[in-house]
Parts: sequence; C-alpha cells; structure tokens
Amino acid sequence: MTAAITLSSIGILLILLVKKAFKKHISARWQHNLCLLFFVLLTIPFIPSSFFASLNMSRLHFERTVATNTLTAESTANAYAADWLQDFAVPVYVSASGYLPLVLVRVWIAGMVVFAAILLLNNRNLHLIKESMKPIDDEELLSLFSQCKAEIGIKGDIGLGSSILVKTPMATGFFIPVIILPAEKLSLEDARYAILHELAHCKNKDILINYIMCLFQIIYWFNPLVYIAFKKMRADRELACDASILEMLPKELHVDYGGALLNFASMFSRPSVLCLSTNMGNSKAQTVKRIKHIASYTAESTCLKVKSVCLFIFALFLVFCQMPLISTLASDNARFHFNANNVQYKDLGQFFGDFAGSFVLYDIESSIYTIHNRDMSVTRVSPNSTYKIFSALIALEAGFLDANNTVRKWDGTPQPFEAWNQDHNLATAMRSSANWYFQYFDAQLGIEGLRSYLTRLNYGNSNLSGGISSFWIESSLRISPIEQVMLLRNLYQNNTIFESRHVDTVKGAIRLSENLSGKTGSGIINGRFLNGWFVGYVENPSGTFIFATYIQGEDNAAGSAAAQITLSILEDKGIYNAN
Repeated sequence: MTAAITLSSIGILLILLVKKAFKKHISARWQHNLCLLFFVLLTIPFIPSSFFASLNMSRLHFERTVATNTLTAESTANAYAADWLQDFAVPVYVSASGYLPLVLVRVWIAGMVVFAAILLLNNRNLHLIKESMKPIDDEELLSLFSQCKAEIGIKGDIGLGSSILVKTPMATGFFIPVIILPAEKLSLEDARYAILHELAHCKNKDILINYIMCLFQIIYWFNPLVYIAFKKMRADRELACDASILEMLPKELHVDYGGALLNFASMFSRPSVLCLSTNMGNSKAQTVKRIKHIASYTAESTCLKVKSVCLFIFALFLVFCQMPLISTLASDNARFHFNANNVQYKDLGQFFGDFAGSFVLYDIESSIYTIHNRDMSVTRVSPNSTYKIFSALIALEAGFLDANNTVRKWDGTPQPFEAWNQDHNLATAMRSSANWYFQYFDAQLGIEGLRSYLTRLNYGNSNLSGGISSFWIESSLRISPIEQVMLLRNLYQNNTIFESRHVDTVKGAIRLSENLSGKTGSGIINGRFLNGWFVGYVENPSGTFIFATYIQGEDNAAGSAAAQITLSILEDKGIYNAN
C-alpha cells in the first residue's frame, strides 16, 4: 500500500507539473477539470488489481545438475514410521520493530478519527449557521435571485437566506443547496454577483466535490502533497467559477464583478481545510490572482478549447497508464480474486472450535468447490511447509534433484529436530519436513529462478523478497486456501509445467496412507503456534477430493490441529475414514 500511495503522489505531482508547464494553453475551466484527476489517482490504491489485466513474461533457462547420494533402507523406514502429525517447524521471532506496520496502521486510523472529528465539528458549525439563517423577505432580492437562477440555467430547488454568523456569501447543503448571505444589507449589485457566483458553484456540483475532497483528506491526512493539490484545486475552482460568470456578463461589467469580489475579500476569514461549503471570499494572495484573471479575461477561443481538451486527454492517459501498477502495489496481491459458479458455501464452524479458519474442498468428479469461510478462503497467508511440495517439483524440474535418486546427505550441522539430523530422501524429508533439504535446492536455483517457476505456476503472490531461505516461513510468499486447492488439482491431474515423472515422484513423497496424500505446515511466531495448514487430496471409490485447511489462533494453531480438523470434516462427509 505504501508503494501505491507513493506512486499516486507521483501521479498528482505530474498533473501539477502539466498544469504549470502548459498554463497558458489550458483554460481556467479545464485547469479545474485536470484537478478532478486527483480523485482518480487517490482512489486507485483501493481498486482490486483484478480489474486490470496483467502479463507474466518471466522465462529463464537453468543449468542442470544431478544429486547422486544414497540413503539406507533402515533410515527410510524409521522416517516413515514417524508420526506425520508432528509439527516440525522452525519458530520465527519478531522484535518490537517487526510490529511497526501494525503501529503505523493504528496511527493512520487514529489520524483519520481525529480528522473525521474535525470534519464533524465543522459540519456542526455549518448546522448552527443554517439554524441561525433567516429567510429572505425582500421582494426585490427574491426577484433578483429568480433572475440569477434563470441566467445560470438552474431550475432545481435552491434556498436563499441570511445569517449574522456569515461574513461573506456562501453555499452549502449536500442534498438541498442553500445560499446564505451576510445579515448586513448588500447593494443589489454586490448581491447579484454574489448570488451568481454561488449559483455557479451549485451548478458545477462544487459542494459535492468539497465532500469528496474532505473524504480524501481524512484518508490521506498524512500526505502533505494531498493538501497542496487540493489547495490548488480550490483556487482553480474559484477561477473557473469566475470565468463562467465573466462569460455571461458584458465586458463593461467585468470591473464591477471584480469590485464586488474586493468588497467581500475584505470580510474574508480563512476556513478550515475540511470545509464543506463554498465561499466567495478568498485570502489576499488568491484575491490578487483572481483580480488579475478578471482584468485580463478574454472569451475562450476555439483553439484554446481544443488545446485544453487535448492536454486533459494526455493527462488522463498518464493516469490510466499508472492504474494497473498502482492497484497491484496497493493490494500487494493480498487476496486472490476468485469468481466461479461451481461453488457451494457451507458453515463448518463446529469443526474449528476456537480457531478461525477456512476449509476448501474440490470434487474432481463433479467439479464443485465446497468452501467454509468465504473471506479467509481467498486471503493470502504464508504457506509455511506446504510450499515444500512445489519446492520439490521445482528442484526436480530444474535438474537439481534426480527422480531416480532423491537422497541428499546431511552435512552434520546440528538441526532443531533429531529427525532432521540425518540423510534424507524426498519422501523422508517431506514426512519430517526437514527444512535444510529443501533450502539447499532453493539456494541452488536462486531467487530469480524460483520466481520464474512460481510466477509461471501462479503460486500466490510469488513474492520472494523475504530471502532465499525463509521467504515461505511467515514471510513474503503468500497463498490462499483456494489457490492451494487449484494448484493441487492441477498437480493431481498432471496439468502443470512439470514433467509427469517429476509429478509422480512428488505424489509418492506426500502419500500418507493408502487413500490420503498431503502436507502440513505450521507458523510459529515468538514461540506460539499461530497458523496451521493441511493440504492434499483423498482418493476413494467415489472419486478424488482436493482439500486445503487453514487455521489461525492465539496458540496451538498448528499443522497437526489443521490436519485433525480436516480429517473430522472428511469423515463427516463420508470421504475419508482414518480408522
């Protein structure tokens, strides 16, 4: 999200530069229209990346080597005798700095709450102004108001009143706009220009735009560029509004309109940046700018209109070019966007106890998904040791592991589990989840080689930034339960980028019993089991069923717990009986 916000800010900066560089070639109205693109740029980080097309173009060639070590039959038998429900996982220790992103999120939310409170306070002040407003009973002024509405071309219901709390004319009101004049009697000339100006704001939906600006300022309260952009937008809005009034008036009345602006500028009080109303008054600097604009105003030529439209289209093109990248960076592919009709959602919460989690089952015969917890089923989380299924496939395909002899000798480095302190072949390494075995082959291939394979597989977010030895252990690589099932379905049906003999080798390595194949995974953070996986498939006379179970908890949420939950569900559905 941080990268996406940065890129959005760069987009805003580009638009500001375009406005400045081509200032003389863009009319006041189109200067303001360019500012509306700020809204698009600030919205993009919240648009799911699935709305945009993406291309995967990674293709690498790998040098092949072959491992030729041996393993005794006795050690293989001992490893297979090990209980596959044991949780062999290395804990991850997170220091206080590791929680910094969570702290930043809390600060961001706290800031939004503060700014929302400020907005509500300002809205309360507007409410007080509206309550103090008295209806206009001056027939001459009411007649002038009707005449101004006709000149502007507004037929809708807009109120008119006055208030002792108002120093300069203003327009407010989201659903039913109202123009509020100062209680002090205005000359008919000043009143006419003030009413025309505020009616132009109403016609241009500037009050609605104010609300949108305030919403984005609450969300992006930490970004100074947003304040700069919206300050510029408010200034351009006033120039555009002036231009629309000057276009209506005879040239000899332009000076009178400027005079009225100066009269109201003397009574101006600076509003909050979270202002929900429009105001004819301005700061001294902005008033000087508007007076110069009025003094030099000429009707918008056809040439200027064409150039303005062309520059707007150019800026719009720049924005749309950034949209897929900003959206992808924003989501960091945190969720898998799953759309299918062959899905039935079931509440299986009774099997999960105190754990939060998701269960996804795919029936190959009927091609139907059964899903518990729709939201978590598409949420990407660390795969932990379930990644080893595809680590093995990649090692076989890249030639670092021989399908006929998958043995790798232990180098004598003490490991955290006794079961790891020995030579391993693929089957025993998978059973005891020996990290060193798979980390060796990952290191041989390297980050770029692995990324190429994972990208071609569409393995979750394919993010390996966590480092070659630990990207899959509560780190950068993330995958959803639905994606686990889809990958295993393709694996089972031999519909992958891998050779069939390599697929068969891995299938044999993850076989747990006659009918059941799978792999557990556990996430241990600061000594507590917080995440657990069990993924695999069941083969029985009625068909083949691919499954993935993921659980979260404050503790004891391990792969073994996920496996027990899975077996309970499968038994309840008559798919598998462990006895």
